[in-house]
Amino acid sequence: MHAPDCFRQQLLAAIPRLRRYARSLVFEPAGADDLVQTTLERALAHWHQFDQRRDMLLWLLSIAHNAFLDARRRDARLSVLEPARLQAQQEAISSDPGVDVGLRLDLGAALARLTPEQREPLLLVSVEQLTYAECAEALGIPIGTVMSRVSRARAALREWLDAGAAPVRTLRRVV
Repeated sequence: MHAPDCFRQQLLAAIPRLRRYARSLVFEPAGADDLVQTTLERALAHWHQFDQRRDMLLWLLSIAHNAFLDARRRDARLSVLEPARLQAQQEAISSDPGVDVGLRLDLGAALARLTPEQREPLLLVSVEQLTYAECAEALGIPIGTVMSRVSRARAALREWLDAGAAPVRTLRRVV
């Protein structure tokens, strides 16, 4: 049995925001498109489980979140890296951006440094403008957890971005 037209219309209307969320999670256009495709497939396969009283976008973001976690778990089991490449990745992740004064991080690079557990709620609250309660519902975590993760993510971004910024010069009064 196919999904009703009203369900399909709501699904189509949510795709741009779903795509934006997927791209902010995956940071690679092809991977983000795969995540959107998986999300839409799951939504269409389980359309009968959708509660019409619920917001379609929240339901889709929840599906996307779960699909993203599934892919991360699958990739963690399957990924194989040469020891030298693994060492280089670990050093890059653990290095302090404040050590190199000339290092400048842009927002995208700083977001990529956040753990997915911090990045997801931050993006849902800041970019998608969901309330903390809506974000908690979409991610299936308590609202207090959302609030603390968003707070820690904002603090980390502030620290990383400030560390890469040029020093502030004070003005001198000339009389």
